[in-house]
Amino acid sequence: MNWIFIAQVVYFIIVILTGIRIIFDTHNKTKTLAYLLIVIFLPIVGILLYFSFGINYRKRKIYDKKLIVNELLEQEIEDRIKLSSSKILDNGNKAVRENKKLINFLINECLSPLTENNSVKILVNGESKFPKVFEILETAKNHIHIEYYIFNDDEIGREFIEILIKKAKEGVKVRFMYDDFGSRNIRKKQLPRMREAGVDIFPFYEIKLYAFANRINYRNHRKIIVIDGVSAFVGGINVSDNYVNKDGKELYWRDTHLELKGPVVSYLQYIFITDWNYCAAAKLEPNEAYFPKFDTHITQENKVAQIAASGPDSDHPHIEFSLIQAIHLAQEEILITTPYFIPGENLMDALIIAAGSGINIKLLVPGVSDSRLVNNAARSYYGPLLKAGVEIYLYQKGFIHAKTMVTDRQLSIVGTANMDIRSFDLNFEVNALIYDEEIGKELSEIFYEDLKFAEQIDFEAWKNRPMYVKLIEKTIGLLSPML
Repeated sequence: MNWIFIAQVVYFIIVILTGIRIIFDTHNKTKTLAYLLIVIFLPIVGILLYFSFGINYRKRKIYDKKLIVNELLEQEIEDRIKLSSSKILDNGNKAVRENKKLINFLINECLSPLTENNSVKILVNGESKFPKVFEILETAKNHIHIEYYIFNDDEIGREFIEILIKKAKEGVKVRFMYDDFGSRNIRKKQLPRMREAGVDIFPFYEIKLYAFANRINYRNHRKIIVIDGVSAFVGGINVSDNYVNKDGKELYWRDTHLELKGPVVSYLQYIFITDWNYCAAAKLEPNEAYFPKFDTHITQENKVAQIAASGPDSDHPHIEFSLIQAIHLAQEEILITTPYFIPGENLMDALIIAAGSGINIKLLVPGVSDSRLVNNAARSYYGPLLKAGVEIYLYQKGFIHAKTMVTDRQLSIVGTANMDIRSFDLNFEVNALIYDEEIGKELSEIFYEDLKFAEQIDFEAWKNRPMYVKLIEKTIGLLSPML
């Protein structure tokens, strides 16, 4: 009995100390409450869950992303970025002028330059993306840099790998970085083949037996390809047969990606190199091969673009803040597509305020989801939005995996980040922002084409759902900070 009493006292002390740590360490009040409830009501398991999934790694940065260690040179580069960006701001188009606060936020917080003279092409689905990617990879002369969350050992993955092996044998420097959780099925067969051909390969965040859960929790969800520092691809499409819709395919996948050329590629290159320097044995130093001068590479188009990136390595959830700022700056229309919608309080408030201000907001989410748990958690957020006047549509043709937002048909955001707490706080993510009416119109037309295959949620019918359904959704919604 004495040992039982002592064990109870020790456990009680551990719970109290864990609760204090949660209160001081977790910046989000909703998450704080959720973790406190789990620790209190799930003995032992709750504590293990918190230390596996709840530690605030934004406070304890996973790595230092500084590429330039010389402080004087770093300050000089920062001054140049701000000067060049201000010139574009002063002479910018309508989309630039009306999103000036968003642009300045990304310049000041992320040191992400505003760039012009870019080429931007929207790629719808894997059947549009992969032929273009393979075409550009074949033109590589100096280097190919690849960073992916999911890279599968399947038909499209093996075709991709064969091109990388071929280019490596031709003397092109190929660097391949993969998420150790998302791309685990290429480890046994494909990675040895690639290494043998001369491809440099590293997992971004290697899964080991110790700290196993933490390393699964903090994922590199980015999808970046950079070719010779001049061309790049970014968006929602992983390397997998799932994203290619062939005749007879069981489930249709809808996704969106971008092909970029021009100065905006430099910031994607910066992200890749800083990620690479964190996980690789040998560090890369910036040089003109990686960051070419674009006087000789000016594109025929003049698209203005910027990159937003965030993760546990950033001081703030920059992607979440950039989306909120874009919502606040919208004047007429906001079109959002996301496969996972667990927005958190700040983004919910921004959408409700915008809808209440007369902004036409349409939200497109999956009718068919790959996660019933996440889908039910998302549904717990629909009621307040529907009541505020947000139109919510459930995509029926298949699974919609695109992560896009268009405001006033002039600001287009396409990237890797879902509208969920995981993408904002836990994952390493990257979005491209295009300030251009032509691209905004094109992405809006794609959105409205998708709506033809979606069903709008009727608010009255939604309110009259069975009580047990509401209870399930709200209960699962309590777990949303951890999904």
